[in-house]
Amino acid sequence: MHVPLLQIGGTVAVIAALIAWTGPVFRWARRKAERRRTARYPTPGRRPLQVVAADVRRLARSISLVPTGAPMARRRALAAAYDDVLVEAATLLEIPHELRTTPDGPARDVERLRLLAALEGAGLAVQG
Repeated sequence: MHVPLLQIGGTVAVIAALIAWTGPVFRWARRKAERRRTARYPTPGRRPLQVVAADVRRLARSISLVPTGAPMARRRALAAAYDDVLVEAATLLEIPHELRTTPDGPARDVERLRLLAALEGAGLAVQG
């Protein structure tokens, strides 16, 4: 009679130990997978401010040199790239802006000019 009770008690103890260890084992496996993922796909760093400033000047020049008969898709693509670079420069210099949330049109043009003036005021050479 004692042997079956000991077997049942041992089985219950093993099951309880397995249940208790599942949390730490899962946390260990998740940490290991996260380390592998970060080693495989490193987060990209920020570009240097000089490179961003050169892109601002280059894209401003490209926008001003778009021929009259150029497709609208080209103009919009250049404007979108220019806005992205302006936002990147503002982020690097910690200048508040609302360029991403401003709708297209005159309001966005005004916000773009305000951001350009703020970048220039912060010491970034935006005119080449």
